[in-house]
Amino acid sequence: MPIITAQWLSNIDQFILQRNLIDLALQALPKMIWAIVILLFTRWASNIIRPIGFRLLKYAEPTLQKFLIQVASILVWMAGSVAALNAIGLQTTTIVAVIGAAGLAIGLALQNSLSHFAAGVMLVSFRPFEVGDTIEGAGVAGTVDSIGLFSTTIVSPDNVRITVPNSNLFSGTLKNNTIMGTRRVDLHIDIGDREIESTITHLLSLVQPHPLVLREPRPTCHVESITPEATILYLRPWCAATHHEQVRSEILQLVKEALKTNEAE
Repeated sequence: MPIITAQWLSNIDQFILQRNLIDLALQALPKMIWAIVILLFTRWASNIIRPIGFRLLKYAEPTLQKFLIQVASILVWMAGSVAALNAIGLQTTTIVAVIGAAGLAIGLALQNSLSHFAAGVMLVSFRPFEVGDTIEGAGVAGTVDSIGLFSTTIVSPDNVRITVPNSNLFSGTLKNNTIMGTRRVDLHIDIGDREIESTITHLLSLVQPHPLVLREPRPTCHVESITPEATILYLRPWCAATHHEQVRSEILQLVKEALKTNEAE
């Protein structure tokens, strides 16, 4: 009769443990593979949402397009993650309860982020600006590139991308420079001791033929102030909002050259 030793019992225990681990791995492997497949499908679905979304929302405004597509992408990832966890063996009710508890904890910890989200919804709903508008607010200025769930992306005139929290834009003073379509260019011109009426006529004759200056409203030029040292006129042509800086620069150059020519004469 064989003698049962401690070494022999230890070998049996190790064999049983290895066998159990192998059985567990064989049971878990299909679930893990299925979960990976679900995540890969989720990634694929998230990638195709953008082109499909733009096709379905082609008649919607760009601001609303980008916002809804971003929301849809997040929802797809949430659904895919829940499905992958469920495939591993976690019960859906347990997952929902865990997500709910985590959501409450995260919500308390990230109150500022939730305020940015709420502000993003308000910005899209009330539309004080849209994608492509030139705005000034929250200490920055530039063209709106996108409005996201938590932040708005603005491209500055020198081509710098700036990300601004939505609540900063929604709660502060905001200037939309393009929403009205046209803008007035305010120029202050020092004419020295030149004759006022003839100088006004001359300045208007310079401004009116400019190809980017609007015929209506008509350009105006009036006296702003007179002092012993200077006579200041304000010259106010109108142009399309997108041409404001260009018109300002070119009109200033025309006025400077005209006044210099008059001095030489």
